[in-house]
Formats: sequence, C-alpha cells, structure tokens
Amino acid sequence: MKMDYEQNAKIFKALSDSSRLKIIDILSCGEKCACDILEYFDFTQPTLSHHMKVLSDCGLVEVRKEGLWNYYSLDINNCNKLTLFMMNLVTETKDCICKNKSNCTCK
Repeated sequence: MKMDYEQNAKIFKALSDSSRLKIIDILSCGEKCACDILEYFDFTQPTLSHHMKVLSDCGLVEVRKEGLWNYYSLDINNCNKLTLFMMNLVTETKDCICKNKSNCTCK
C-alpha cells in the first residue's frame, strides 16, 4: 500500500476538530440531511456548511443535492483507506519506510 502522507495529513487535520469527528459519527448511521445534522449542534447552518466543505474536500464525506437540500454520507471507500493507512502507519510491515534505508533497524 502506497503511503500518501500529504493527503492523509489533510484528512487528519480535518478530523482534528471535535465537531467534525461528531459529524463523522452521525454519518456512520447513514445519509443525513444538513437539517438533521444541525439538530446535534448549537451552531448555525453556515458553520455546518464550512465543516461539511472541509470533510468533503478531504474525501471523507460525499454530498448529494436534492432540491434545496444537501444530503451527506460517508465515502466508505476513502474511510476504509484512511483506516488501512493508520493501521499500516502504526504497524511494522514489509513495506516499512525504514526498510528502504541501508541503516534500517527494523526486523
């Protein structure tokens, strides 16, 4: 698996906000309308739009427009890629970055 540090750093930065983590948790139950997501927060619709744009731009959330409403869902494929990246990051594997160095101390 190719380790894309730049893209994943962007995702982790997006997830460093507690409201965005909560949004991911809410969306883990399935697609939600923006108005349904707003019920969980004490902020305005423009603030929610900002959070959703950040999550969408980094690839974790998909947006579907229906009439005047936006519906949001997790991009399961990208969420799974993030999970695999994190697992590979903290686990010694045959693809360990230091194995490409001649002075590697990995086993």
